Amino acid sequence: MPGPLSSLRVLDFSTLLPGPYATMMLADMGAEVLRVEAPDRVDLAKVMPPYDGKFSTTFSYLSRGKQTLTLNLKEPGAVERVKALVQDYDIVVEQFRPGVMDRLGIGYDVLKACNPALIYCAITGYGQTGPYRDRAGHDINYLALSGVASHCGRADSGPPPMGIQVADVAGGSHHAVMGILAAVIQRQQTGKGCFVDISMTDAAFALNAMAGAACLAGGQEQEREGALLNGGSFYDYYQTSDGRWLSVGSLEPQFSARLLDALGLAEMKSLALSQNPAQQQTLKAALKEKIAQQSLAHWQAVFGEQDACVEPVLSLSEAAEHPQLRARAMVVEVDRGDGKPQSQLGVPIKFRPADGSSE
Repeated sequence: MPGPLSSLRVLDFSTLLPGPYATMMLADMGAEVLRVEAPDRVDLAKVMPPYDGKFSTTFSYLSRGKQTLTLNLKEPGAVERVKALVQDYDIVVEQFRPGVMDRLGIGYDVLKACNPALIYCAITGYGQTGPYRDRAGHDINYLALSGVASHCGRADSGPPPMGIQVADVAGGSHHAVMGILAAVIQRQQTGKGCFVDISMTDAAFALNAMAGAACLAGGQEQEREGALLNGGSFYDYYQTSDGRWLSVGSLEPQFSARLLDALGLAEMKSLALSQNPAQQQTLKAALKEKIAQQSLAHWQAVFGEQDACVEPVLSLSEAAEHPQLRARAMVVEVDRGDGKPQSQLGVPIKFRPADGSSE
């Protein structure tokens, strides 16, 4: 069955992670994506380990489902070639700093004149306006300036460097796809394209969600280990006797009751419902002591059949083998281009045909 976006054609000028991840999502959903690659520009995704001299697994993954055109945008004739190409494409995605595409001669105004229905999406660290529009940045900087890092981590050790790129992917890539698809729907109604301006800092700031509402509307400045969901309650991670970790999210009364019954701490059920920070810390200390007495395998056996919001912290390789993720086809085998298979993260958005078939 053709993907739901099979009618869309995307011209992708982006490198690194946010733009390529966004266009990979579009390709995974059926869009035709042509990646325009400069022959002399260093793309970190190409050299991120593991790299065997020919294939970077990161780059191969981000290039999934795409075609490639090698084109030096500074060479004579390149601008005219892009102008000709864009007439047959629905969407342009780029990730340069503001003004770079204009200086190359293929900015939004130029391309819109070639194709008035064009949807042009620019992903940047700080957006097309504001005093930081030309400033360099990375995921860690966007999380810092957006306030996210201020209430994450431990009170005594500060914010952690995240193992995933929250601002880049949840901020840049996902918001770019949402903005593009919203623009596609608008174009169906008006016949006109538009400019989609994605700031990864804006998006990261919006991801504060509950914490942001508490701060802006409730006047409560957020602190590390100071709220229900960031370590201020028993909702947390606990180390086991073999140095592994167990996640405990048993907030609702029915879940906390099952948790404490399973741990032999039934007498502490009233503390789980308390809003008193001292009582929460008392419960937390008891959980820490109890969970530290047994291995992760032991607790997996205890909570495996319990509906208590308690799960093991898995490594990536363990997660890839988990029966739930396997059942959801979240690990796929893809030909990396030389006839050899490469394991990759699967597509997280599933579509089921209206007739109920599995195709």
